[in-house]
Amino acid sequence: MASKALLVGVAVVILVVIVAAVFMRGGGGAAPQQQAPAAGGEAAGEAQQPAGGGGEEYITIGGTVSLQGKYAHEGKMGLCGFQVAIDWVNENGGVKVGGKTYKLRYVYYDDKSSKDEVQKLYTKLITEDKVDFLMAPYSSSLTLAAVAITDQYNKILLSWGGASDKIFEKGYRYVVQVLSPASRYLASAIDFLASTGDKDIKIAIIYENAAFAATVAEAAKKYAEEKGFQVVFYQSYPKGATEFAQIITKAKQSGANVLLGGGHFQDGLQLVKQAHDLGWRLKFISILVAPTLPDFYKELGGEIAEGVTAPSQWEAGAKYSPEAAQKMGFEWYGFTGDEFLKRFREKCGGDPSYHAASAAAAVFYLVKAIEKAGSLDSDKVREAFNQLKLMTFFGPLQIDPETGKQVAHPMLLVQWQNGEKVIIWPPEAANAEPVYPPNNWWPQ
Repeated sequence: MASKALLVGVAVVILVVIVAAVFMRGGGGAAPQQQAPAAGGEAAGEAQQPAGGGGEEYITIGGTVSLQGKYAHEGKMGLCGFQVAIDWVNENGGVKVGGKTYKLRYVYYDDKSSKDEVQKLYTKLITEDKVDFLMAPYSSSLTLAAVAITDQYNKILLSWGGASDKIFEKGYRYVVQVLSPASRYLASAIDFLASTGDKDIKIAIIYENAAFAATVAEAAKKYAEEKGFQVVFYQSYPKGATEFAQIITKAKQSGANVLLGGGHFQDGLQLVKQAHDLGWRLKFISILVAPTLPDFYKELGGEIAEGVTAPSQWEAGAKYSPEAAQKMGFEWYGFTGDEFLKRFREKCGGDPSYHAASAAAAVFYLVKAIEKAGSLDSDKVREAFNQLKLMTFFGPLQIDPETGKQVAHPMLLVQWQNGEKVIIWPPEAANAEPVYPPNNWWPQ
């Protein structure tokens, strides 16, 4: 395979054998890379035949991944996550359904980060490739494009890379979410604040005026007030803004001692920096996106970055375990976080992002729903998802039966401590004790 000309168009791969040349380290080697396509048009590449295929039966999972375009990094991460999980399932007893044992195989196409490609290719996967179940593409916008097709055909679609609540508010029946939805992004920060017992908390929410950040902020305000907190300041700023002196001055005057919000990297970084420069004393800060990245600490240094928190879908140090599952009354399935890291590095090179972790968890989630249903029928499997309480290395998973929205998977809360990003919430995933309030922001 490695000696063949590079493929063009869409690759179809049956993931039962290890195809060593499918991924290569690119650049610094952190992300898995798909071989570039060779001349041949949009037709699917030749499928690899399963090893020892005589007499074995397969469940076929289909989907598109973005190997080109703006979602290429996330798409490649997700693809490798699928591969690692499918390998594990096939090596560990396969899928038990109605007295039979099946192995998994995965058929995928490159959607080039295009909605039009997504709709065309999901139709092809269902009508021509005859797949049994489907994995969504990465991103909320592409997932919405896919579910418009898959629901018409009564096909289960697992949303491993779409966090928007809108996906689950349109009446679709067969879509199941793996990620925490956008409306829950700051819920763990608020739950942590509630756990402190601090009675003197006044919250400011300052957020980017963009669809995602606005959804997060609106839900955070509602949830904080439900928890009994005062939200004393609530204001958006324009997309692309990096000057926050005026809005910070107003927020300080409100008496707020907690800051929640942000949007993307640069605005989040500047919001925190300018809050510090303007002398805003804060007991707690939780900002979207920016503090999850190493450059946040590199650019701000310990004087500012220490103690700052951020929500994260998953981190490599998360301590989810069979013991934690048992305590919560959840079933455990799949490899541990440490084994995931080992398998990912061996197969793909570099370290996984949360996109890879979510994709792998989606495979495990589907397997257990199929086994619980005892059938490959979409309606029976969808009903099984309603009853399933599963914990994987990615965390607990359970859906709202009416919408398919994820209700159990918590956002992790990470905090910068002594130059390291650690997990402080929820307790079942934490690998460090929280620092509250941080001395550099709230001098004693």
